[in-house]
Amino acid sequence: MTRSVGRVRRVHFALAAILLVSAMRAAPAAAPFAVTELAPGLYAHRGHDDVATPANRGDIANVGFVVGTRCVAVIDTGGTAEEGRALRAAIRAVTPLPVCYVINTHMHPDHILGNAAFRDDHPQFVGSATLPEAEASHADSYLRVLRRELGAIADGSEIIAPTLLVDGTATLDLGGRQLTLRTWKTAHTNNDLTVYDEKSGTLWLADLLFVECIPVIDGSLVGWLADIAAIRQMKPRRVVPGHGPLDAPWPASLDAEEAYLAGLARDVRAAIRRGETMQQAIDTIGLDQRDKWRLFDIYHRRNVTAAYAELEWEQ
Repeated sequence: MTRSVGRVRRVHFALAAILLVSAMRAAPAAAPFAVTELAPGLYAHRGHDDVATPANRGDIANVGFVVGTRCVAVIDTGGTAEEGRALRAAIRAVTPLPVCYVINTHMHPDHILGNAAFRDDHPQFVGSATLPEAEASHADSYLRVLRRELGAIADGSEIIAPTLLVDGTATLDLGGRQLTLRTWKTAHTNNDLTVYDEKSGTLWLADLLFVECIPVIDGSLVGWLADIAAIRQMKPRRVVPGHGPLDAPWPASLDAEEAYLAGLARDVRAAIRRGETMQQAIDTIGLDQRDKWRLFDIYHRRNVTAAYAELEWEQ
């Protein structure tokens, strides 16, 4: 009888373990939210190199913050309100200074949907002058897809429109520390914005720079190549990409991105001159790049489509 009870207990324990593992798979717990101090007072969090899934909880973009003597500026807030709260907690672990600015580098949901976590701080929400319209036109689809992909993890996530718009350049004073914001030609999107921290010589390029992850065209291939040429002239000491390792080698990381985009432009133009259809271009162009980029199979065909649609009318 004792042996039978022991066997029953072992079965119960095994069943409980199976149920626990199943529950963990269904609703994965949030991983610790790590931030790295790249330079004194400048912190960044490394997102996962992936699309948003329950496993990564939508944490797929690099986000961070800069601390001055007066206040803090946040640079992007992540893909969910949950991630925004984790980022805010990381700030509070570093400094009690108020958050005076939340800067959104562009419209994509993995960079902006954590904004709600900072609402009660009453910051200025900062973005390109073209950001409000872009956000408004995509808001319903962004939130619908987020709920479909993440379920309850998406709860509380929302788009908060900018209250301070930048057209060209603008300077934000954090107290003993100035950030220079700059808008760009349509490239990754039509509302790209970069942040330059003068004190550390760090240029936060956001999604104008993808490292190891394939660049994604949601704006203009031609404009992106023009922006890259202008970025080279800035000569920062350090850059922070929107996706990929935080210690991106400079300028080698930009060289790799430019080579992919320039090759795409060259090959699509050649296909158009040969009279190939868009589908023929999609099926053949750039396949030799597959092993060089993460997420290639998800985004490369889309890039060829965008490039063909843009370039077929340029002559």
